[in-house]
Amino acid sequence: MNKLSNTFDIVIEPAFDFLSPEYAELFDRSVATAFQHPIWLHSLYTRLASDAGATPLVVVVRHRATGALAMVLPLLRIRRGPIRTVEFADLRVSDYLAPVCSSDVFSQLLDDAGACAQIRRLVRPFDLLRMTKLPDSRLPIENLLAASRRVSMDTNAYATVLVAPFEQWRASALDRSYQKELAKKYRQLLKKGALSFSCCDDSAAVLEALEVMKKFRGPRFQAQGDGDLLQRPEYFGFYSDVALRGLGTFVRLYAMKMDGEVIAAVLGLCHRDSFLIIMSAFDIAGYKSQSLGALMFEQVARDCIERGDQMLDFTIGDEPYKKLFGGQPSPMWAVTQVGSAAGAVALFALNQAPWLKLAAKRLSDLRLLPARTPTPTR
Repeated sequence: MNKLSNTFDIVIEPAFDFLSPEYAELFDRSVATAFQHPIWLHSLYTRLASDAGATPLVVVVRHRATGALAMVLPLLRIRRGPIRTVEFADLRVSDYLAPVCSSDVFSQLLDDAGACAQIRRLVRPFDLLRMTKLPDSRLPIENLLAASRRVSMDTNAYATVLVAPFEQWRASALDRSYQKELAKKYRQLLKKGALSFSCCDDSAAVLEALEVMKKFRGPRFQAQGDGDLLQRPEYFGFYSDVALRGLGTFVRLYAMKMDGEVIAAVLGLCHRDSFLIIMSAFDIAGYKSQSLGALMFEQVARDCIERGDQMLDFTIGDEPYKKLFGGQPSPMWAVTQVGSAAGAVALFALNQAPWLKLAAKRLSDLRLLPARTPTPTR
């Protein structure tokens, strides 16, 4: 006989309202990341899930005594070829994944054998449960789901601590020779015309910057043998929706202009005194020798410091430029659990053969790709 929790009520709510006041309150008192923000998850489930062939699997836990939300576990069911997977709501747009819950309540759930058993039953059936992009020092989701011990991913996240004034941060974070190089590049850029840098403050400016980002990123990623998510209508709609809904609170979109034309842009999320960079684009062809990207990140850091931000987060990925700006690596983790013989075979193959990992990644994207379009990347 399956034992039930005496403390929590646990159900699956596929149509859970992430824009509801109760979820906003839960998110605010949780240790979740910016990628579980109400706006982010609302747009992900409503704009991307169906196009990806994904079925919402939202585990909702409430305190039985009061009916108040205790935890939300935003998951998806996705068929990867013949393999049935359960994974966090990501769809290649999120960098950090975590349960939406406070540390105290999560500990209570772990101590409640009935609650853990219910959650594990609700997420089945699956061939493979995959939880990637887990930040360091976060809630041990593997214990809740009775999954294997987490393992480190082959990539890190990077963030730099911001200190005021800007000049002090710049002197401590950037190598002296790099500071001189950027100063020279900036002087060169100033000579080319009327240069301006600002944070978009209305919908027209946001949409203009996003259209320019789409234009710059297409050739850049195509030249690398890959595609860009912004070129896809559903993803462009997702980022536009997030940017417009979160403008002035959750989202900042910076634009650098030359003679009134956008030549560089950076899109990021604001969360607990941190600014998380999630997408950038630069007119590389028009300004080949000006290091537009580096100059843009320098201006973003200046603005963040003036706003009182404590951290500039370059998020996941081992691009060398992050260390040039004082970014310190933080490990990312993954958790897997096998739910069938097919899942065991798939996991074994992925762990043993790197080329199979690439093949599996391409297979996993088949649902997301239009015909004869290369695999996209953020």
